Amino acid sequence: MVVGDASLDIDTLVIGAGPGGYVAAIRAAQLGQKVLCVDKATVGGVCLNVGCIPSKALISAAHQYEAASHGEAFGITVSDVKVDWSKVQEFKSGVTKKLTGGVASLLKANKVEYFNGEVMFINQNEARVFNDQEAPRYRFKNCIIATGSRPIELKAFPYGGRILSSTEALSLPEIPKSLVVIGGGYIGIELGQMYSKFGTKVTIVEGSDAIMPGFDKDMSNLVAKKLKAKDVTIVTGAQAKSAAQTADNVTVTYAVGDKEESVTADYLLVTVGRRPNTDGELGLDLVGIEMTDRGLIKVDHQGRTNIPHIFAIGDIVPGAALAHKAMYEGRVAAEAISGLPSVVDYKCIPAVAFSDPECASVGYSEKEAKDKGHNVKAGKFPFAANGRALSLNGAEGFVKIVSDADNGLVLGAQIVGIEASNMIAEIGLAIEMGATLEDIALTIHAHPTLGEIVLDAAEVALGHPIHTFVK
Repeated sequence: MVVGDASLDIDTLVIGAGPGGYVAAIRAAQLGQKVLCVDKATVGGVCLNVGCIPSKALISAAHQYEAASHGEAFGITVSDVKVDWSKVQEFKSGVTKKLTGGVASLLKANKVEYFNGEVMFINQNEARVFNDQEAPRYRFKNCIIATGSRPIELKAFPYGGRILSSTEALSLPEIPKSLVVIGGGYIGIELGQMYSKFGTKVTIVEGSDAIMPGFDKDMSNLVAKKLKAKDVTIVTGAQAKSAAQTADNVTVTYAVGDKEESVTADYLLVTVGRRPNTDGELGLDLVGIEMTDRGLIKVDHQGRTNIPHIFAIGDIVPGAALAHKAMYEGRVAAEAISGLPSVVDYKCIPAVAFSDPECASVGYSEKEAKDKGHNVKAGKFPFAANGRALSLNGAEGFVKIVSDADNGLVLGAQIVGIEASNMIAEIGLAIEMGATLEDIALTIHAHPTLGEIVLDAAEVALGHPIHTFVK
């Protein structure tokens, strides 16, 4: 209970309970800090509630439906396969509920005080937290801001009705017969491809010359090939102009060069990036926190802002808007507050798209390594020559390992294919520990596994592959 309006004393205030915030709060508490974590939504943030987790649950369901409908390659034919969309949504919600409940339990177990509400800075050492029932004040020694991001809303395509952000796209009441996606990045591709597997006619409108511009073209080309095989229309080099919606559909007009086209669908999904949540009533300007012209908070190598005891992490600071990046930065900030010599090092942050086939990368691409001055040597090995991949009917894709030819150090990798999201971790560890191609080649990989493709790619780069022939 608060007597009058006196401030309660805490060590660390964490604003936001998403992947960055809850990790920071727990780590700070483990290090002996008295922590208050505040979030106006359910614990877990966008990732657990309306992002990473529910989207992957729907993607997994789509894979199951596709496998049941098209098992001919395995000699399995199933007739009259049906989708109970309400059950699919129930499965998705159940996964989310289990994980958010688990995070809430972890906060409690680590003695982190949690407040469901909003925060407003009073000054550089005090803040008021409030909801409909109460509004106590807290005096803090340190603060970690982890307020995350939200989908960018385009002026010509305001969210509402049949114009959706990724949030609404996860909870549609029915499987749409048709869908237009503006933005061919990983979010648009993941959700568009998911719905296409359930039978939706999907059109993807992308401004650049290829989908998934964050990945190498030889990776995104395989995804595009799979999309086109599912009758997905991909329009690149296109500029979305306008949308006109009725009670039943929405018509999107776009231009490719001087030519205008239009397409009508049940829904329009806009996925053109995310905007940092730094423009609300938090009061960052009141306390004098320095920002970039993009609304991101400037931080140093420990996540510290220009105010030494206030830190910022996750989507609100420069760098990729990735949940695992936020988690990593949360640990660093919590440890820095406790006096540990923790600093951020972004060279080993993987990027993953749960497309079909999956795409994953870590470290440098060949071009990036060359641009950094390395004498580059790369090894590439196809999934089609791997026994486990063939037994899974997953022959599409490859592993490419990028190394320094002078010392053999592993600099990066790109993987496209089944389970790429899980396979990339080995390369991340190799880069982090300063491993060489020979270290990977001398590591015994279980047979038959997909992990052997990493071994084979390393041997290709070394010039003595066993499972392929190089002149």
